[in-house]
Amino acid sequence: MHSTAFFVIAIIAIVAQAYLLVLFFFEPGLRYKLSTPENSAVETPEFLHELEALTDARVRRHTDIQVLTNGESFYQAELEAITGARETINLEAYIFQTGDVTSRFLRAMTERARQGVKVKLLLDAVGSAGTFKSEIAALREAGGKFAWYHPLWWHTIPNFNNRTHRELLIVDSRIGFAGGAGFADHWLHARPKHPRWRDTMLRFEGDVVTSLQATFAENWLESTGEVLAGHDYFPCLPAAAGEGETEALVVASTPTVGGSTRARVLFQLLISSARESIHITTPYFLPDAGARHALMKAAKERGVDVRILVPGRHSDHFQTRSSSRRFYGPLLQAGVRIFEYEPSMIHAKMMVVDGLWSVVGSTNLDPRSFRINDEVNVAIRGREVAARLGRDFAADLANSRQVTYETWRRRNVLQRLDETVGVVLERLE
Repeated sequence: MHSTAFFVIAIIAIVAQAYLLVLFFFEPGLRYKLSTPENSAVETPEFLHELEALTDARVRRHTDIQVLTNGESFYQAELEAITGARETINLEAYIFQTGDVTSRFLRAMTERARQGVKVKLLLDAVGSAGTFKSEIAALREAGGKFAWYHPLWWHTIPNFNNRTHRELLIVDSRIGFAGGAGFADHWLHARPKHPRWRDTMLRFEGDVVTSLQATFAENWLESTGEVLAGHDYFPCLPAAAGEGETEALVVASTPTVGGSTRARVLFQLLISSARESIHITTPYFLPDAGARHALMKAAKERGVDVRILVPGRHSDHFQTRSSSRRFYGPLLQAGVRIFEYEPSMIHAKMMVVDGLWSVVGSTNLDPRSFRINDEVNVAIRGREVAARLGRDFAADLANSRQVTYETWRRRNVLQRLDETVGVVLERLE
């Protein structure tokens, strides 16, 4: 009797797991579209109000923003902030890979912890799987706290595919960093045949840091049960001074039961509302049907200058690069221009719309970012930041090869086969 019951339960469990696996690979995504074809222009107060409401993000109007291009810039700025910390250091990362870079950060955080600074390190259990607890030991002995996000245990299996893809650093609740770069040597050091990766991070001062802190607190609570509260974590910040003052929204994105995310809404609304230009840099370009339709409509029907910059031969995910090419044809025919970056792997995740709105963060234009991962993006309304990012975009285009419809159409049979295989494999990227 007992053996029969056990057998039945085992069969039910196997069937349930098989069903979940099928859903993972073949569940159709949402077909995003706007409820009305005529929406507010991106420069209007109405658009800002609409974006704030739909992304459930508060507009922060007293923020100073600095664009940091490539590892030698952003790692130095982050380390300077850490070594100057007096109260708190909170770091959340998808990638924290053993090497010179992470050793520097661990030493700096450990030294601050010994001086009484409250240090918290939150790493994704999959993205940072190569980081051993022994490497964190000195930090913990000094009083720092460490946690894994969604490690594999019997009770975490249902959420195991949900990863934190966020790359965040908040120091003293007054200085914050966000963008696409994790912590690994390939963002700083070149190796033979492997040039240093191209990436961008943003440094923030002002009230937007409060929103970044709240984003970190969300996943720290989920990982440890500890609610970060008190003046040390959420002080009343003065307005940031300087020419960099602008408006910004921190869009913290977590998938809902239906697979929708605030990040996806943010991208859809901005792309569908553009009237002049959409300039996108993304390391993994696997847009869903709604995003493709919005990009094509912008270029073909509204005459928007749509340019998309993706990795070239130095891509760190060959299958993703191959899979993304199957989308090129209809996009190119609609007037979208696509460029492949030649010097190295480009990992920056940026979008600039109409020279006014900029989005920088952790989100890729792929199913994982839009439906599965926890992400964080900062949407910035300000022409100064847009122009600064625009200069980097122009420099990157100058080092890229444009893909034409004719070259895309002439790709060989093996390339087309790779694209077909990628329909399934892209879900794993």
